[in-house]
Amino acid sequence: MLRFAPSPTGLLHMGNVRVALINYLYAKKNNLSFFLRIDDTDQDRSKTEFVESIIEDLEWLGIHYKKVIRQSERISKYKEIFDFLKNKKFIYPCFESADELSLKRKILLKQGKPPIYDRSSLRLKKNEIMELIQSGKKPHWRLKLDDETIEWCDMIHGKITFSNLSVSDPVVFRSDEMPLFTITSVVDDADTGVTHVFRGDDHITNTAAQIKLFKLIDAKVPKFGHFPLIKSISGQGLSKRSEDFSVRQFRKQKVSQVVLLNYLQKIGTNQSFEKIDDIDTLYKNFNINNFSKNSVFFDPNDVERINSKYLKTLDIETVKETFDLNLDNKFWLIVRSNIHSIDEAKEWFDLVKNDFLMTNKIILKKPLKSIMLQFIPEKLDNDFWSDWTNKILENFEIKPKVLYITLREILTGKKYGPSMNDLLTLMRKDEIIKRVESNCEEED
Repeated sequence: MLRFAPSPTGLLHMGNVRVALINYLYAKKNNLSFFLRIDDTDQDRSKTEFVESIIEDLEWLGIHYKKVIRQSERISKYKEIFDFLKNKKFIYPCFESADELSLKRKILLKQGKPPIYDRSSLRLKKNEIMELIQSGKKPHWRLKLDDETIEWCDMIHGKITFSNLSVSDPVVFRSDEMPLFTITSVVDDADTGVTHVFRGDDHITNTAAQIKLFKLIDAKVPKFGHFPLIKSISGQGLSKRSEDFSVRQFRKQKVSQVVLLNYLQKIGTNQSFEKIDDIDTLYKNFNINNFSKNSVFFDPNDVERINSKYLKTLDIETVKETFDLNLDNKFWLIVRSNIHSIDEAKEWFDLVKNDFLMTNKIILKKPLKSIMLQFIPEKLDNDFWSDWTNKILENFEIKPKVLYITLREILTGKKYGPSMNDLLTLMRKDEIIKRVESNCEEED
């Protein structure tokens, strides 16, 4: 059993999706179940629109799950665990403010020591605790770690060991007794029988504490694998509070789902993402041992380039299905080798099928415009362009390259694009004449 557990506090970005994809593919590869858990206990930051966005993005990507669990619906279970841990004295109340804790960390760092909590609240006597509570102070609650070494064989990093209290006692319940990620994730994974947890390596310290918690509540400890976080080319981490690197951004840019999935599954491995595999091939070739523990950098330019390359291989049916476009096959076969994005294809389609009038007309030497109109061939076929330009060159002194670019610009507004021999077969002859008449004029 595996899960993807996003918090609905922002948009899914490529780092989130990579975690979801790895869990999904591992589950498919090993015939295990995969579900979605919405970690929404933080009611101040969790938003319904982000839950809807997460579900929509996963559906668009083709990452399917068996069920959805919402942590906000399991508060009573966390309360039960809180009472259990409190009665067993596995957790203890702490009264330091955020500012006080920050000052303690700064002092320790200045002294060259690790910023580990000093357990001052643990040394409070019972009557001191009662006096603090009666004075209006509400405690937050920390898990009391012991001196026992915590270690596991990470599926990415190998053996990881924490010993001699090398981490702080983690806060597991806020002052309002609301549970934090460290405890809720353990409780949910235990209740749902999660067997494998793949996530970012920023969670390695959390995992040490969570392994302890699994044992305290007498639950089986899952296997863990921690992947390096994806960073931008500048070295910055990705944020859910920015649209940069979000699924929404790439959807707007009309990047194919299969391109994103290939890139995210292969980045950080020795596999080439130049070859685009379908989802079935991706999971058949998936191997957790292919992933490196080195830093991973996400380059949008790579995605754009691979997407452009991939578009050129698609047939018209795939284009229609993937991008919900009503293009005809003849048009697609003519333009696909000359486009870099699906929006560019749409632009060419509109250019060919609709009226086109230039705001700034092309100025020609006399009598070039008249000659262009005079020698337009009768038959609109694959030889139309070459027959037309040859006649113009026979009757007007102009360099061939200059003529080709000038005439292309009059007809399309562009100095580059698909072969004019092919492109003009998509247009009506009266429209070609209209564009020559309207988009250029002879100098006085």
